[in-house]
Amino acid sequence: MTEVSERIHVTRSRAKPGGTASDADGTVPFKRARKPPWLKVPAPGGPNYRRLKATIGSDNLHTVCEEANCPNVGECWERGTATFMILGDVCTRRCGFCNVQTGKPTWNDPLEPLRVANQVKAMGLRHAVVTSVDRDDLPDYGASAFVGVIRSIRMLAPSCKVEILTPDFRGQEMPLAKVVHEKPDVFNHNVETVPRLYPVARRGSQFLRSARVLRMAKEMGGPDVVTKSGLMVGLGESFEEMVETFGLLREHRVQVLTVGQYLRPTENHLPVVRYWHPDEFAALEKAAYDLGFESVAAGPLVRSSYHADQNLPEGKRAESLIA
Repeated sequence: MTEVSERIHVTRSRAKPGGTASDADGTVPFKRARKPPWLKVPAPGGPNYRRLKATIGSDNLHTVCEEANCPNVGECWERGTATFMILGDVCTRRCGFCNVQTGKPTWNDPLEPLRVANQVKAMGLRHAVVTSVDRDDLPDYGASAFVGVIRSIRMLAPSCKVEILTPDFRGQEMPLAKVVHEKPDVFNHNVETVPRLYPVARRGSQFLRSARVLRMAKEMGGPDVVTKSGLMVGLGESFEEMVETFGLLREHRVQVLTVGQYLRPTENHLPVVRYWHPDEFAALEKAAYDLGFESVAAGPLVRSSYHADQNLPEGKRAESLIA
């Protein structure tokens, strides 16, 4: 198929997204309380935002910026950066915090890696972030698609740094090895929350399995591959639990860390237990640096790929600026 119109992907509907936290009567509390002032951002709509939205949409590509309702989409797109989401927009898992559709995926486009690389080249990106939905329905869990995107970007935009944000590949070594063999500049896999909250927030996933994926990625990639992970606050975790989780990530050789505030997408998602103050994020950042992380970004609006080119170890950051 060569015509864009022939490969338009229609998202399956999802009436009850995410695993949900219910009251005794089975209802999910959803209070439209005012967000604290530090969480307010301008609505997107600048000229570069509109241009990128039209360009990305015309090539039938997906971005996590839109699918996950990222609060930074306006700022990032005005800066000319975006995080591409491959393998469609339907996920095989159902995390209680995530706004991406859940269902049976139908997306299969072997030309998607080339189309992503063409967009990276056209946008003139120095640092491209590529992520995907979970594809537990595929034999290699989507690893081949990541391989294709990395190779395509290297071919069409060789000066661009490549960061991949992958699922856990069900903890299987062979799919992970295929991806890491391509030497992405940054291998990112988010653990999302503290281990205690996994049964509620990340059904179908396991904290230690995710941590092992990060450790194996570092062992396979060596010094050429930077390992990175991210967490949210606001789901009921304590400061002590967060710092303990940071320690577990360091034990699994994670180098870069991001921490941001969870924002509830809809009434069917997990409620926000509380909003953390910017001072608390500063304390988390200090604690993470004290544990030995090489780069840390912690703040209410920080997301895994927010200013990803700036949140690198010093050596990699210098390489990105020179490229």
